[in-house]
Amino acid sequence: MAIAATISLPITSPTRRHVSLLRPSSSSSSNTQCILAIPQHTLKYPNSRIVASSSSMSIDAPVKTSTVSFLDRKESGFLHFAKYHGLGNDFVLIDNRDSSVPKISSEKAVQLCDRNFGVGADGVIFVLPGINGTDYTMRIFNSDGSEPEMCGNGVRCFAKFVSQLENLHGRHSFTVHTGAGLIVPEIVEDGNVRVDMGEPILKSSDVPTTLPANKDGAVVKAELDVDGVTWNVTCVSMGNPHCITFSNKESQNLIVDELKLAEIGPKFENHKVFPARTNTEFVQVLSNSHLKMRVWERGAGATLACGTGACATVVAAVLEGRAGRNCTVDLPGGPLQIEWREEDNHIYMTGSADLVFYGSLPL
Repeated sequence: MAIAATISLPITSPTRRHVSLLRPSSSSSSNTQCILAIPQHTLKYPNSRIVASSSSMSIDAPVKTSTVSFLDRKESGFLHFAKYHGLGNDFVLIDNRDSSVPKISSEKAVQLCDRNFGVGADGVIFVLPGINGTDYTMRIFNSDGSEPEMCGNGVRCFAKFVSQLENLHGRHSFTVHTGAGLIVPEIVEDGNVRVDMGEPILKSSDVPTTLPANKDGAVVKAELDVDGVTWNVTCVSMGNPHCITFSNKESQNLIVDELKLAEIGPKFENHKVFPARTNTEFVQVLSNSHLKMRVWERGAGATLACGTGACATVVAAVLEGRAGRNCTVDLPGGPLQIEWREEDNHIYMTGSADLVFYGSLPL
């Protein structure tokens, strides 16, 4: 896929450290765009350029007029997108409301996600028309081209993107059909996104895992041999499979920063007891309401955050008697607030989702 990309981004301090922008003169209009030409030898796609609007100075509050005009572009042969991140778990978002078929293939999504030769992302998310009475449908291709059922950080980014597409303001919510079922995100007053993630799935065959159930049909603190080390694991599905561990035979309380995640993560992901592979969360208990987690995501590897993983982690902590039902979960990219309500058995996730930049490239 030959790519000539145009990227429009809010100017932030990190951006200024990496790129030097041509600044408009004092007599120029405040809407003048700054263009930076990238040396051709640094890019696989030599026609790439970055365009930054001098009037967009904040990722948290992009200028409305620029946002709407960019996302409304309809040039044929071009793919317009926005890049968002949820605690560093980053995604390319594509407005696909005019068709139930994704605008790009999973193979092209892999190229788009490449951090050296593409835009760079953990996945590509499509906003499609709703089905079964929902407002929208969400589909996602991982950076390896696989398609997960759902993504917790991704659905928060999805919600913020839809809000911009529809020019919504204030507190509002909508229904989203996903491979994991119905999801209901809500934009709250502080700009964060609160998501009703539904009920956790605990039945071992539905996670799925072939580990034998040992507690009311669920796998809780079961022993699993991974590369000669016996780990204690609890298996939970949030519509996608998760294996959560707080300890192994060598350490009853993990110190997650000491783990060699790139070595151990793939061995969990591809273990024979997980027929659909698995996401894996390594968790350190800081208090009854405070957990620290590192994640190895199925199809994406080590990421800075995983929303469904944080939800599954709190469920596992409750089942193992390690924490309460309302916890702050610290991830490498930042914190999520997770509540597993006893009244309705639903899990509620609250966290941020932020715009990084807008871009376009030829199809």
